[in-house]
Amino acid sequence: MTEQQTVPEAGAAFTPGDEERRALDAWFARYEALSARGEVEAMADMAVFPLNVVTDDAAGEGSAEQWDREQFTATMRRILGDAGGEEVSFESVRTPHFLTPSLVVVHSESEMTAGRHTRNLRYADILVKRRGEWAFQTMIQGGWGATGADGGAS
Repeated sequence: MTEQQTVPEAGAAFTPGDEERRALDAWFARYEALSARGEVEAMADMAVFPLNVVTDDAAGEGSAEQWDREQFTATMRRILGDAGGEEVSFESVRTPHFLTPSLVVVHSESEMTAGRHTRNLRYADILVKRRGEWAFQTMIQGGWGATGADGGAS
C-alpha cells in the first residue's frame, strides 16, 4: 500500500498581523542602518550561513551560490567601501509574503543614495525566524555575479 503525502500543517496559509509586520520592518530598518554605517560584522550577524545568493552578471548569466560568512563580509566591505565614506541612505518599499509566522519572502524596491549618487534597486530576500529573531538566508538581486570575494566574476 502506498502512503499518501500531505502538506504539513505549518504550510497552511498565514496572514500576518500588525505585530509581525512591525517586527519585519524593524529588522530591515536595523539592517539598512548597519549597511549605511558599514558595520559589516553586525550585518553578518543578521544572516544564516551558508547564505544563498541568487544573481546574474553583466553578461546576463544567472547563478546561484552559497556564501560563507567570510565571503559575505569581504564582499560587503568592498561594496560598502565604494561609497568612499559618503553618507549612505535608503528609501524602500517592501512587499512581504509571509509563508508561515517564521518564513517570509520580501520583495523590495529601494533607492540607495551615497553622497550625490542614487541607484534604484530591486531585490528579494528570504528570511527565517530563529529563536524569535528574523535572519536572512537568501538574497536575490541582479548584478552580484561580478562581486565575488576575489573581486572577479563568481
